[in-house]
Amino acid sequence: MPRRFLLSLLLLTVSALSAHAAEPPRTALVIHGGAGTIERSAMSAADEQAIRADLERALEAGNAVLAAGGAALDAVQAAIQVLEDSPRFNAGKGAVFNAVGGHELDASIMEGHTQRAGAVAGVTTVRHPIALARAVMEHSPHVMLAGAGAEAFADTRPEIERVANGWFDTDVRRRQLEKAQAAETAQAAGGVPAMPGGYFGTVGAVALDAHGHLAAATSTGGMTNKRWGRIGDSPVIGAGTWADARCGVSGTGWGEFYIRNAVAHDICARVAYRGDSLAEAADAVVNRIVPAAGGDGGVIALDVEGNIAMPFNTAGMYRAWIGPDGRRGVAIFRD
Repeated sequence: MPRRFLLSLLLLTVSALSAHAAEPPRTALVIHGGAGTIERSAMSAADEQAIRADLERALEAGNAVLAAGGAALDAVQAAIQVLEDSPRFNAGKGAVFNAVGGHELDASIMEGHTQRAGAVAGVTTVRHPIALARAVMEHSPHVMLAGAGAEAFADTRPEIERVANGWFDTDVRRRQLEKAQAAETAQAAGGVPAMPGGYFGTVGAVALDAHGHLAAATSTGGMTNKRWGRIGDSPVIGAGTWADARCGVSGTGWGEFYIRNAVAHDICARVAYRGDSLAEAADAVVNRIVPAAGGDGGVIALDVEGNIAMPFNTAGMYRAWIGPDGRRGVAIFRD
C-alpha cells in the first residue's frame, strides 16, 4: 500500500511538472500612439482603419520578439520602430514641425531589472531615434545626449540609419504648423500663448518578457511650433519613461507637467512603496495629480504580474495590448 501511494504521488508530481512545463511563458505588451484631442467627427473611417492597422503592426512586431523568447528591451524597440515609420503618429516620419519648419526628435528607453537607460533629444537626421537612445544606453558612458552631440555620437554607430530632415515632412503636420502659427499671431500681443492640447503626441511601448523582465520606451516629435530647442518629457527618464523590476510606464501628454510631476516614476513608486495596484497608481497620477497641476494626457503601464493599465484624461489615446492570457485589443476612444 505505501508503495502504491508513493508511485501514485510520483506520477501526479511528474504530471503536474509536465503540465507546468507545457504552459506558455507569461509575456505581455502594451503600446500607445499618443493621447490628445482626437475627435470622432474629424477622423474619417479610412484614417481610423489605417491607424488601427499601424497599431496592430507595431503590436505584432513587439509580440513576435516576446513569442520567440526575446528580451523586453528588444520588443519595445521593435514596436516603436514600426510607429516611427508611420506618418500617422508624432514620432519619426510623422513628427510635427518646430517653429522654423524643421523637426527635432526625442526618445528614451529603459530596462527594468538592470535600471539601464538611454535617451536622445533634439536629433534631426536619425530615422529611428529609439535605436539611437538604445545605442546611448549600450555604447556610451552617458544616459542622455542632445542636439549636435547626439548627432555626432550617431556618426560613430554604423547601425543607426540616417535621413535628411525633410524626410520627416508630411502635409498633415505642415498644416498643423500653419494653423498653430496663425492662432499664435491672432493672440493678444504681449501674452504668452497657451499650448493647445491637440498639438502633442508620442509613441511608446512597455513589455514583459518570458524571463519576468520589464522594459519601457518612448519616442516623439515633440510639440508643434516649439521654440528654443524645447524638450518635453519623452526623453526624460522618470518623467515620460520608467521601468524597474516591478513596473514599467510610457507617458503621452503635456510634457511640462509630466516633467514637473515625474509622472512615470511616480506611478511605479506608488506600486513599490505604497503597495498600490498598478491601476490605482496610474489612475491617481493621470486623473488627479496631472490635472490638478494644469496638464493632461495619459500613460500605458505594465507590471511584473502582467497587469495592464491605460488611463487617460483626454478625448482619446491610441493604444493596443496583448495580455499574458493572449487577449488583445486596439482602441482609440474610451469605448
